Amino acid sequence: MQALPSDTDVLIAGAGPSGLALAMELRRRGVSPTIVDRQVAGANTSRACVVHARTLEALEPSGVSQDLLARGVRVPIFRIRDRGHSLITIDFSKIPSPYRFTLMIPQNRVEESLLGHLVALGGNVARPCELLRCEPQASHIQVELRGEGGMQTVKARWLVGCDGMHSRVREQSGITFAGAAYEQTFVLADVRMDWPLSREEVTLFYSPDGLVVVAPLPEDHFRIVATVDEAPESPTARDMQAVLDRRGPTGQPGRIRDVVWSSRFRIHHRVAETPRKGRLLLCGDAAHVHSPAGGQGMNTGIQDSVSLAEALTRTLADGDAARLDAWASERHKVAAAVVAMTDRMTRMATMKSRTGQTLRNIAVAFAGHLPPVRTAIARKLAELDAR
Repeated sequence: MQALPSDTDVLIAGAGPSGLALAMELRRRGVSPTIVDRQVAGANTSRACVVHARTLEALEPSGVSQDLLARGVRVPIFRIRDRGHSLITIDFSKIPSPYRFTLMIPQNRVEESLLGHLVALGGNVARPCELLRCEPQASHIQVELRGEGGMQTVKARWLVGCDGMHSRVREQSGITFAGAAYEQTFVLADVRMDWPLSREEVTLFYSPDGLVVVAPLPEDHFRIVATVDEAPESPTARDMQAVLDRRGPTGQPGRIRDVVWSSRFRIHHRVAETPRKGRLLLCGDAAHVHSPAGGQGMNTGIQDSVSLAEALTRTLADGDAARLDAWASERHKVAAAVVAMTDRMTRMATMKSRTGQTLRNIAVAFAGHLPPVRTAIARKLAELDAR
């Protein structure tokens, strides 16, 4: 682990996409933050896999967007199907952005790109280094850290928790994290398979058994996400094939050749009461968690960080923290809207009533014939309304 300063303007806890984006953007603006992470190395699993237009716009000045475009797969279509029948097609090719598509790229590659740009700017991540305690003072926050060399105390003018859903920064601050968990368990797998549909389409399938989402990834991989009542810890090719057979396209459900990586998870819908309390700030999953529906999570977190970097840099220069209150208010509104939208999408996709499913499909198909509705959904999913 690299040596830590005893004093720092900004201490960032957590080196996922939000923490790395914040550290990189601060460096780009002339601020030298300290960023720590309790893991020995960065994530080596793909987890999130969607980068939307607004995030690419936000990362464009740093050069990260160009790097991600070279690594990812551009997908212009999001389609909802009732097995073999298309209900609604959302086309991103006409959204008001230079990036008229969704970019499918695993989270670990996003983190690699962000870290590479951070290092190029002279920064790095201190790891393994775990935040144990933080104690607010009048002019700073005193943070107790534990690394390979033992315990160390760092005085930070500002502490930013980018340390995930179980954020120690948020917990020690006393900021409430209101919400609940969904009943369903989700299974996730990155696979190689023969797939009958286009690789220019992310597909959400409705079925009586539950939802399944299939999305193309680089290197001819596909991401499969589905709800199940009971899931094994590491779903096998047989498990995922059974999901596709019962919920995927009729006649040709696709044939999985092998599983690259798989997992199960429970999802929550929660929003922190506020992303700012004094000199403590929250970004990403520390401030909001929600269903993966629409691929909003990593995007919202990165946008938290890019906007915070601008506000925090100016506050460090002139001491006016009022703009951080404005940032906190705006990002809380964005988070609440994202959580509400993804919750609606998830509850629609997972309803168990056969009558409800039929009415849902009729309503979605009707909306699919209304161009203004399709355009509004495309803008919302691309997060362009959060500009």
